[in-house]
Amino acid sequence: MLDVGRHPNIELRAYTEVEKVAGESGNFTVTLRKKARYVDEAKCTGCGACVEKCPTLVPDAFNEGLGNRKAIYSWFAQGIPSTHTIDVEACRVFSGKKCGICQKTCQADAVDFEQQDQLLELDIGAIVVATGYDVFDPGRIPEYRYNDLDNVVTAIEFERLLSASGPTGGHLDRPSDRAISAEIEDLKKQLKKASRLLANQEKKFEEKSPDFYAKYSAGAYPDDTERDKWAEQYEAQLKLQDKIEVLESKAAGFSTAKKLAFIQCVGSRDHRFYPFCSGYCCMHSIKEAIIAHEHDPETQTTIYGMDIRAVGKGFEEYKVRGGNNSNIEYKRSRIAEILEDKEHNPILVYEDTKTGHIKRDHFDLVVLATACAPNTNNRQLADILGIEISRFGFFKTSTANPIDSSRPGIFICGCSHSPIDIPESVAQASSAAARAVQSLRTADKAGKAVNM
Repeated sequence: MLDVGRHPNIELRAYTEVEKVAGESGNFTVTLRKKARYVDEAKCTGCGACVEKCPTLVPDAFNEGLGNRKAIYSWFAQGIPSTHTIDVEACRVFSGKKCGICQKTCQADAVDFEQQDQLLELDIGAIVVATGYDVFDPGRIPEYRYNDLDNVVTAIEFERLLSASGPTGGHLDRPSDRAISAEIEDLKKQLKKASRLLANQEKKFEEKSPDFYAKYSAGAYPDDTERDKWAEQYEAQLKLQDKIEVLESKAAGFSTAKKLAFIQCVGSRDHRFYPFCSGYCCMHSIKEAIIAHEHDPETQTTIYGMDIRAVGKGFEEYKVRGGNNSNIEYKRSRIAEILEDKEHNPILVYEDTKTGHIKRDHFDLVVLATACAPNTNNRQLADILGIEISRFGFFKTSTANPIDSSRPGIFICGCSHSPIDIPESVAQASSAAARAVQSLRTADKAGKAVNM
């Protein structure tokens, strides 16, 4: 990405959407909407001082909601351009409240709350569509209880947990344990506030709360409204302390997830949702299991699926190496449901399709290998580009020329074409670039525009 950003013949227009496409191959007129960041890209140095001072926290979509970010943020590290964006829905200024801390903090004077969207019109010779994919929502499969059980996560959530730049710094902390840790922090804030209120009462009556409460409990202050309130505050503090002690005792026994389960074909190869195979899920699960074992050699993983589809060069060997060296077990099975014990450990109820027996296995964490779903914006973009999409929502291409869309001069690659893995996406991208160049040469001979 950094090399692309430096290339003299490549212009990146980030945070920009296509609004209209007119013309024909070799002579397209494309209207773009460059959305307002409310940060001047030319001035912003990416130092992050504004992010550090921003008081507003919101769930971080890049980390799948497993962590938080500020209302002014960069989508991910080393993004191009190296700048920040203000989340209008979260920012206090745009909700009519007094703030503007980011603007006061920015020494480069890059924050501009008056910035507006810009409409740009470009003359383009060829278009390559590479819109990527969406992750299937496993909440649509009730037996997996994704929305109910903390320790059932998607493959992309698991990947963010494994990442050193993720919300846990690469440690496989279970979501249920993280929730308890967050609750402890919240209770400590409440306790700190309660302690300040008690300190005011102690100063007013010149007596420590425990000494006062002993007298109060013995009936020393009948019909004293102010001391009744003091007693209520002290009792509330005691309850908070007790709850914190219980949770901290529980948290002392927390450890990283060591017994993992991956469930394959969640939403794919399923006539209720997507009947096709998503292509990369099997190898992605194996890769993640191997990385988890590299993080902690005690990690044991079981991969449940109808079969393992390792179809690429060296993929079968990789699968076998995972089983031999990374404590990975492959079970041919169908998952009936996921339950949970009192320690929030997921319990898989499944049919072992080799023996025909119903079995139960306990795990620390369950990972759902979710289907590769078409980008939800594909239909809208197809209308703008004037091209066709398949019944599944991917862009339709020619059988004879599998990179060509239904409109000359527009080409398709990656998961906008179909569910494919990274190596094949790269190969398709090269093919799409070659087809675009061919169309430009044809247009050049005809005296048309030759931009991309």
